[in-house]
Amino acid sequence: MESAIKTVVTTFLNSSSGKENLSGSGFQKLVKKKLGGLMQDADRASAVKEMQQGLDVNNDGKVSFQEYLTLIGYLANSLSESKSGSSANAS
Repeated sequence: MESAIKTVVTTFLNSSSGKENLSGSGFQKLVKKKLGGLMQDADRASAVKEMQQGLDVNNDGKVSFQEYLTLIGYLANSLSESKSGSSANAS
């Protein structure tokens, strides 16, 4: 578990070049290179841009670490549901 958390943090920091936020291009690269196996349309720039806008709660055009964690949480939940088959049973 510790290594997974370290990977989540390190991936963000590497993608943001150590800055507090991911730029639009940094977010595009992160999704395509690091999350493409978990996400549909990760190779479509328009789909990734739409996702970025949905995550960008404060509308600053960037993805903060907290906004990035929202994406990670969503992906983890989706993976859990697909592995357990509980998506059909969720209420």
